[in-house]
Amino acid sequence: MAVSRTVIISCAGMGNRLGLGTTKALLEIDGRPLIIRHLEMLDQESDVRVVVGYQAEAVIETVRKYRNDILFVFNHQYRETGTGASVALAAKYAGRFILSLDGDLLVHPKDMEKILACDHEFVSGGEPVTDDPWLLQTYKEGENEFVRSFSKTRGVYEWNGITQMKSCKMQEGTGHVFQLVEPYLPVPFLKLRTREIDTVNDYERALAWVKNDFKESGTLENR
Repeated sequence: MAVSRTVIISCAGMGNRLGLGTTKALLEIDGRPLIIRHLEMLDQESDVRVVVGYQAEAVIETVRKYRNDILFVFNHQYRETGTGASVALAAKYAGRFILSLDGDLLVHPKDMEKILACDHEFVSGGEPVTDDPWLLQTYKEGENEFVRSFSKTRGVYEWNGITQMKSCKMQEGTGHVFQLVEPYLPVPFLKLRTREIDTVNDYERALAWVKNDFKESGTLENR
């Protein structure tokens, strides 16, 4: 049975730290914008919403060339608010779950399959690879692992901005997505392979990852 889910992709930010003068959702990775790479893996999802702000017209135009049934939500306060505000704006009349994705993120295609097969709440992360990560503190109960907190200084995994939560929990907020999730921790942990793009170094690592067919540098197999 299909999961009752609304996918929200946050693309409102300006990408100031990257310094390339474009919203990160439109960054081209090996010939395709990041937002299109997301949508290609979400073809089977019927309720997809894209939150726009900075360079909204360009994002809308790019998305509509690929798919014309996307709902666009405007975050007019994108300069003062974070991704949590964008998700809350788009959360109205959502399905049972909200799957929140950031527009500045690359997701391993096999791991996106794992995300879309998930029928429960989760907070995800992976090996720290960006220049300035938020970290996840986790603990295990038997074979299951749970996220207990977010931290700037301690944690084994890097928070990658991907979470699936019941939509009733994501209706209000002005900060970041993790701040919407924090009151409901602990939440099951889902380990994913991703590349977030915040800095030029992040961008170069993401490009190399895609060109290497999503294999880690120096490995011979797609883990």
